[in-house]
Amino acid sequence: MARGSKTTEREESPVNVVTHEQTPQLSRKESRARGKNLREKCPRESHGFWHVPTHRGDPVRMLEESSKGRIPQLIPIRYGRMLQSPFTFYRGAAFNMAADLATTAVTGPYVQACGDCHLSNFGAFATPERRVIVDINDLDETLPAPWEWDLKRLAASMVVASRNNGHREDQARAAAQACVRSYRERMSEFSRMKVLEVWYASIELQTMIDAARDKEAKERAERRLANARERSVLEHDFPVLVDLTGDSPRIKDEPPLLFHPHDQHDEDFAQAVQRGFASYRESLPDHRRLLLDRYKLLDIAVKVVGVGSVGTACGIMLLMAGDKDPLFLQLKEARASVLEPFAGKSHYKRHGQRVVVGCQLMQAASDLFLGWTEGRVGRHFYVRQLRDMKIKPIVEVFTAPVMEQYGEMCGWTLARAHARSGDAALISGYMGKSDIMDTAVADFSVLYADQTERDHEILMQAVRAGKLEVQIEGV
Repeated sequence: MARGSKTTEREESPVNVVTHEQTPQLSRKESRARGKNLREKCPRESHGFWHVPTHRGDPVRMLEESSKGRIPQLIPIRYGRMLQSPFTFYRGAAFNMAADLATTAVTGPYVQACGDCHLSNFGAFATPERRVIVDINDLDETLPAPWEWDLKRLAASMVVASRNNGHREDQARAAAQACVRSYRERMSEFSRMKVLEVWYASIELQTMIDAARDKEAKERAERRLANARERSVLEHDFPVLVDLTGDSPRIKDEPPLLFHPHDQHDEDFAQAVQRGFASYRESLPDHRRLLLDRYKLLDIAVKVVGVGSVGTACGIMLLMAGDKDPLFLQLKEARASVLEPFAGKSHYKRHGQRVVVGCQLMQAASDLFLGWTEGRVGRHFYVRQLRDMKIKPIVEVFTAPVMEQYGEMCGWTLARAHARSGDAALISGYMGKSDIMDTAVADFSVLYADQTERDHEILMQAVRAGKLEVQIEGV
């Protein structure tokens, strides 16, 4: 049963905000005690509460607001993907939930937050040392913010996804609670570790596979890992993405999801691309610039990705170091974080840099080519490899037991990410050793999943009434 409490205002003390300035250092004992004391002003039970705020915005209007500045012809694809289910709606409605989370109780301490922390934004990828690790793989919305916001969005996504898979209600709630319990227990472990031990910590995909309790899921993960290790850019990506019939290799057009800009042959466009690429190069450390300089930029095209990112200016770049030495880089537009209206503006003027620094703060290892740049008309971007042994979870096929174990993995991963920038002892001291916080956030997750289903129905009604143009792919 959900618990109620008034919203708690965030503290403004420098100790509670992720900054780039030195702040007073507390001992672990002091931090833990301070965290425990936070329960007086923000009881742990208060996190189980959700009700519709009196002045809550219309969910469809909020989606339209978040669509401003996106590529107009791609916006109907965004709505079409969100229309598919409450789960796809949830994935695309990060701004809506950020506004809702801002009305809920918070303890005060900030961490470097993901900002769009749902279960599909976790996955596996290769480090520069070629280890395959599990981590958060989408940090477009990253910003310093209350740690609870990430945890609540993640836990609620477990319920929404579980319902989408047809799991029983008690199973859906169990997945959310397992996620929070794992976060709490792992944060306690990180709170006892040395600072460098926390920063060195990572989660190997093979470790998670070995611990899998479901035989079928374990075998499926083993196959996907083996396929990812065997996959090569030259043999797999290059033939699929590149047309070799012309004088120079060129990315294939597959509209509406992959296409060249209409002004690709304009001299102004070509110059803008070169300026943007040069700016990206300057964002890299010297040794990475030398690596990048081995390649020549040959082509760039727009590529539609994800759900929440649909309509933003995303693309891929084809670079070659020789006839049989290709490199694909992904270019993603970095807009203002959905958390900014509620957690404060970014320390960085360039949102691409905001995302890059967020990745470096939260991920155990970041992409070799991670950097940022600016484009025409003031757009900001960040750059990374298009694919590098990336493995995304196929959550739509998860059974209830697999979903619960996956929730445990996500909770562990999020705790590690938060412990790098936040005060692990303080957060652990607040959460404590009992299951009070686990139960409260699970309560919230069920209630917010109900809200997501209501908001998805409102979107359906708007489409039926002809208020929104949608495009269903394949139709």
